[in-house]
Parts: sequence; structure tokens; C-alpha cells
Amino acid sequence: MIPYADFTFFGLLLYGVVPTLVLGLLGRANWRWALLLTTLMLVIQYQGKLKIGAHELREIWIVAGFGFWQWAVIKAYSASGVREGRLFYATIAACLLPLALVKIIPLFLPQQQLLGFLGISYVSFRALDVVCCLRDDVITAPAPLDFLGFLFFFPTISAGPIDRYRRFATDWKTKRTRDQFVIDLDAAVHRIFRGFLYKFILAALIKRYWLDRVASQDTFGALVGYMYAYSFYLFFDFAGYSAFAIAFGYLLGVHTPENFDRPFLARNIRDFWNRWHITLSFWFRDHVYMRFLLAARRGRWIANRHVTAIIGYFLSFGLMGLWHGLEAHFIIYGIYQAALLSGFHIFSEWSKSRAWPTHHPLWRAGAMFTTFHLVCFGLLIFSGRLSTGPEFNYTGVFERADCGEISGWALDEHRPDSSLRVDLYDKKEFVVTAAADQFRDDLRNAGYGNGRHVFRIRTPPRFEDGSPHVLSISITGTRTKLIPTERIILCPAPGG
Repeated sequence: MIPYADFTFFGLLLYGVVPTLVLGLLGRANWRWALLLTTLMLVIQYQGKLKIGAHELREIWIVAGFGFWQWAVIKAYSASGVREGRLFYATIAACLLPLALVKIIPLFLPQQQLLGFLGISYVSFRALDVVCCLRDDVITAPAPLDFLGFLFFFPTISAGPIDRYRRFATDWKTKRTRDQFVIDLDAAVHRIFRGFLYKFILAALIKRYWLDRVASQDTFGALVGYMYAYSFYLFFDFAGYSAFAIAFGYLLGVHTPENFDRPFLARNIRDFWNRWHITLSFWFRDHVYMRFLLAARRGRWIANRHVTAIIGYFLSFGLMGLWHGLEAHFIIYGIYQAALLSGFHIFSEWSKSRAWPTHHPLWRAGAMFTTFHLVCFGLLIFSGRLSTGPEFNYTGVFERADCGEISGWALDEHRPDSSLRVDLYDKKEFVVTAAADQFRDDLRNAGYGNGRHVFRIRTPPRFEDGSPHVLSISITGTRTKLIPTERIILCPAPGG
């Protein structure tokens, strides 16, 4: 189940929100309740099954094993009493090991089903934050329940924002009064409305009437239109998700940091990264870039501080690109952003001794205009559109639609080893997006790349209403429909 992707998830959330409201108004919505609710939501969210050989394993056991591994690694590091040197880097490597295996194993064993879970990249960064804080001696070893609450805090587990343990721990153990809960409730309601506006209205309209239309055309004008459409769609969709995550965090007393701050109004690329996916960019700034600069300065690795800064940009954003994925467009995206930041760094240093009219309205407007277009081109690289081309590269089959499962496969013929995402529609109404990345041996044997092109969607409960539903599957970001283009299901209402 993908959080905040459809109204079914919000219906499920009501079972947690209602008692939270009651407990909060009584002044009893504490960390124990937040931990219990997080546990219940994880069990429900990760009920999918993974096939390992002849056996099946529910995702929740992968999540539990990941949590146990991270706790054991951090406990051993804390107990050692050693903070510097090889042990620190070995601990970092151990924390990253599950994420690295999830990303690397499919490259060599494509028949192996992915043993990860939704959100593993973000959760891994939370664990690394704890290690870095222990290394800097700014926290003591967290208690097991506090650590697991931070690691798997359910409102933000799937895609952030990425909180910091020091900040989280303060909120986690704060006992709220009724008045404090009401203030948090007010902040949550505002963000929930913003989330619905961004994700389910603006992003949906952009996708339907702009992004999907230009995605199917093979012209330079369509490519430019796709660049702008994708940039705005990505912002409103992701900012909407973040608003929901922050809102439900507030309900549970955790003031999760904001993730976006009008990024398209940035006046330079550095300002943009202070406004876009803030928690991720600040994580790389603090734990990669600044640590590299400090180590380089102490070790006197490089005489020129500007060269050091530029290397730091390429290190940080190169890793950010790899963190998103091992595909070429993610790596190029990271290099592109590092090049922009390096160029801005050089320009800033060069312009310090010159009287540039940087406060003049025309200068600001020009800087904002230039930054916006550089950012949009970067997001075009990020989308992978430059390497995939128009929609006629795609093929696939909508194989099954019944009251239990909706499934099939989808392939990009120009990149047969890459996975796609597909959109489920009920007539013209968007329902949910799913990854087409599960392995099937017959697809690989038929020459369809690595065979990881299958999607499986659990039939949403909303279809259990006794009425016929006309379903179709489209490649995400395009107007390409899988064949057959429509399937009809009729699921009886519960008790009907």
C-alpha cells in the first residue's frame, strides 16, 4: 500500500486519527500511542508477499529484519566506545549494506525478487544520522523503542521528509497538554488541506491535461512542454505528499521539518537547494559536504579551498544521484547539479570584488528566470525522458483484473533492463500508481531484458460496491495504454 496515494489510504488512517483526536484532547496522545499506531500501520502497509525460491515472505518481516540489523549495528558501535577512524566508516558501511544489496543484487541476479521495501532509502538515512550523531558525541545511545520509533515513524517512512534524531527525540518524549495538542491539530489541518490541493487537484490536473498529452508527442516543442509539465507535476505531487506526512506527524506530536519552500522562486541554484527537498539536501550538506570539507582541511588534502568546495559538490551530488538509483539519468542528474553549484560558487567568488546590482529588481527577476530554467532542465534529466523518447517505445499487456488482483507487465523497448511505473484508471478517474518491477521468468526468456517488468496491484476496496468498473492501465507520464485497453470487473459489496 502506497501512503497518501489514494483515498483508501486516508480511509484507513481514520482508524488511527479518530482515537488520536480523543487522546489528544484528553492530553494523553503520547509517544507510546505514536509507537503503537506506527507498529499497526507498518503491519498493514507491508502485507505484500515476496517470493523467495519456492517460499513466500511478507514484506513486514523484511522491515523487521532491517530494523533489527540497524539497531544491532548502532548498539555495537555505541558500546565500543570508539568514535573515530575505521570503526566509524565500518559502521556507516554496515548501515548502508541492506540498501546497497537492494540496489546492486538485481544487476547481477535479475531473477532474484527485490528484497527491499518502500522507503528503505529514507529509513537508511535516518539510521546514518544516528551514527553520525553518536560519532559527534551530541547524543547518547538511543533506547530501542525510541530508535525504532524514529526509524519507522509511519507518517514519513515511505518518502520522507528525513528528520534528525536530535530534533525528533525532543518531540517524541514531550508530553503535550490539551492546548498544545489543539495548536498541533490546527497546523495539521492546514497542511492536510494544502496536501489535497497540491496532490489531488493541481498535480492531477497537470498530469491529465498537460503532462500526459505532451508525453506522447515526438517533437522538440513537446519535449520542452514535457520539461515544464514534469517539473510542476513533480513539485505539486511531492510537496503534496510532504504536506500530508508533516500533518500526520504533527497529530502525533512530532514537528517534522518542512520539505519545500517555494523552490521555483529561487534566485540561484544554491538558494534552490535550500528550498527543494530541504531535508534531503540538508542531510547531504551536513553529513557529506561539510564533513568532507572539515576532513580535507584537517588533513590538508587540497591547498585551494575553492577546489575543495567544488570536489565536495561533486561528491555530495554524485552520491545523491546514486541514492536515487543506479540508472544513468540519475547519475547524470547528480553531476549536472554539482556542475551548476560549482559554477555558481566560482561566479560568487569572482563577483565579490565587483559592484554587481544584485539587489536591483531586474537583476533579481533575471536570476530567478535563469535559475528556474536550469532547474527545469535538470528535472528533465531526472525524469529519464531524454533517454526514453516518446510513448511508442512502450509495450505491455494488461493481463488480469478481478476482485483480488490487477496485474500485467510493461516494458520500455529502448531500455529493456529498466523498470517502469504504471497508472490504474477507473474510466477516466486516476486510482493509483504502481511499480512494474517484479520478475517473471517467461518475460526474460522471451528477450524482454531482465524480466523485471511485472506489476501487481491489490484490487482497491473501493471497487467492492456491486457496480461495474471499467479499468485501464497507462504508462506513467504518457498516454500509452496497455492492451487490452479496458477490462471490466464487478465485485459484490461486503455482505451483498
